[in-house]
Amino acid sequence: GGLRRGQLVIVLSLFSLPQPGPERISYVPQLSSATLAGRLTQSTFTLEQPRGQFSHPSISDSDAIWLVVAHGNATQKFTAPQKVEDTPVPADFPQGGYYLTLRASRALYPGGQPSNQLRVLRVGNDTHCSPRTTGCNHPLPGPGPYRVKFLVMSDRGPMAETEWSSETRLQQAEMLQASPGPQTAGTVVIIAILSVLLAILLAALLTLLIFTWYDTCGSTPISGPGELVFVRKYDTHHMSRPSAVGGT
Repeated sequence: GGLRRGQLVIVLSLFSLPQPGPERISYVPQLSSATLAGRLTQSTFTLEQPRGQFSHPSISDSDAIWLVVAHGNATQKFTAPQKVEDTPVPADFPQGGYYLTLRASRALYPGGQPSNQLRVLRVGNDTHCSPRTTGCNHPLPGPGPYRVKFLVMSDRGPMAETEWSSETRLQQAEMLQASPGPQTAGTVVIIAILSVLLAILLAALLTLLIFTWYDTCGSTPISGPGELVFVRKYDTHHMSRPSAVGGT
């Protein structure tokens, strides 16, 4: 009786042990080369593809490789979904702090020598998908900061994951503001010169308007350019030359 109870305790202990977490891949996602146009925008950023990072035997060709996008302060509370239907979507981002996007397979990230073809991942590049759709690569909602990592999922749950990237901040629209600091002597001189020129221009314009007004009021035009004046010529009888009367 005592032996059986001991065996039962051991079996129950084995079942109660926490399941091992996903395998850790020592790869840190990186932003693409700084020379790439559009590397950072106000709603997207571009990553290098994780080529050759998913060759472990526990990962199969049918496993899904997701990109996890998280707020910079939400990485500690990230929990990998155990089922596909639990995959967080961009609509969950404001409250949950992370979502999964850019689903791929390891066949799309082969190792070997890099080719001349540009191989990058642009995060936040899909303006047409619904943020409630699984895997939607919706534009990022603000400047960040953001951190990302790759997560390998199978039908049994999470299988492997990379390290978190460093923080990425997006571009922000710059607002033209007056400088709060003291102005230099050169700036003051330029402002003074521009003010004098503006005053001279306004005075010349006002003088021209006054001259035009006086010139218009002091003259009375007889006809306009489209009017023709005809004067009929005739002779009155008392201005006619008298005819010769009588004869010699």
